[in-house]
Amino acid sequence: MDRAVALTGFMGVGMGGSMPAAAAAASLVLFAPSRSSSSPRTLRRPSLLPLRRATVAPSRPRIPRLVAVRANVAIEKETPEEERPETFLRAADGHHGAASASVRARFERMIREVQDEVCAAIEAADGGGKFKEDVWSRPGGGGGISRVLQDGGVWEKAGVNVSVVYGVMPPEAYRAAKGEAVSGNGNSSVKAGPVPFFAAGISSVLHPKNPFAPTLHFNYRYFETDATKDAPGAPRQWWFGGGTDFTPAYIFEEDVKHFHRVQKEACDKFDPSFYPRFKKWCDDYFFIKHRGERRGLGGIFFDDLNDYDQEMLLAFSTECARSVVRAYVPIIERRKDTPFTEQHKAWQQLRRGRYVEFNLVYDRGTTFGLKTGGRIESILVSLPLTARWEYDHKPEEGSEEWKLLDACINPKEWI
Repeated sequence: MDRAVALTGFMGVGMGGSMPAAAAAASLVLFAPSRSSSSPRTLRRPSLLPLRRATVAPSRPRIPRLVAVRANVAIEKETPEEERPETFLRAADGHHGAASASVRARFERMIREVQDEVCAAIEAADGGGKFKEDVWSRPGGGGGISRVLQDGGVWEKAGVNVSVVYGVMPPEAYRAAKGEAVSGNGNSSVKAGPVPFFAAGISSVLHPKNPFAPTLHFNYRYFETDATKDAPGAPRQWWFGGGTDFTPAYIFEEDVKHFHRVQKEACDKFDPSFYPRFKKWCDDYFFIKHRGERRGLGGIFFDDLNDYDQEMLLAFSTECARSVVRAYVPIIERRKDTPFTEQHKAWQQLRRGRYVEFNLVYDRGTTFGLKTGGRIESILVSLPLTARWEYDHKPEEGSEEWKLLDACINPKEWI
């Protein structure tokens, strides 16, 4: 969730946390940390450096992220629906005629197909649990589908959400998102009116019951400003973001290597620099600063991606999203019935506590939703049903729990 970061989570789930579609789309633009900001302080290794693009443009000054900017994003109130519509797009962007070939239309079709694929795989692995579905729309276009399976046979809580959002942001938010320079008196040298925008994405967090089965989070999103082409101060822009990350309580190297191998295979189909670049970005983003450790064992994460051909990035995002089932479900099938003790469960709940800390303290999607009065059930749907905190807990050195913690403090190259 760098510049366009917060359509993560449950529309969000911050690649981390979650929020309603409206807040998610708004924060997608508004949470825009600099590439060099919040480089985490690390334990027993050199400090992490900010991620750089394969081709680097000169760095640009950043505009501070102001609450006043975040508060002025206009999105219509959602309305519950009884049935899923064919599309949440406005007529001009819809699934008929020339509009059906637009990036907006193809991205919406992709995320809805992936939602169906992932939900079917999760229900099959559960062996009995079914997703509850909520559908909503907005009068001016847009809407979403939230699906949650809770307290099933395998899943403690699993959420898979899609959302399409139309809204308007002030020019200050646009410039903050894009990192444009400001004049010496702190005001932009170019004036612009409100900037219409479009955002669509899929986001999911899957929490299994068995402590030997890992949690998974994934999110893929597309964003466009809808201003008149080359409007002063706010030219039309688009970008992609997303990622898939892996959060086990116990390390099985074959599982971690399988997960990362699938991420690398998806990346290598498009650019061999993607996997190492996006793996490091993932390790940097999911850092719990007050603990000095990562939330899990990483994966891939990217944002504000528009320095490649648009069709290529659409295909790349599609490939990554369609890789989720083969990266994750075989691991669940191997681990879901593994016998475990109360001690194993307690450790899982301690690690779930770390998940909660990251989402509520650092995930920009979650914090934005909480500050802007979004729908609380959507904002917090990424959180597990159970978590645990113990005072000054330290696993015994050399134990399986210690190995997991060490890997979260000192990221590894798994493949």
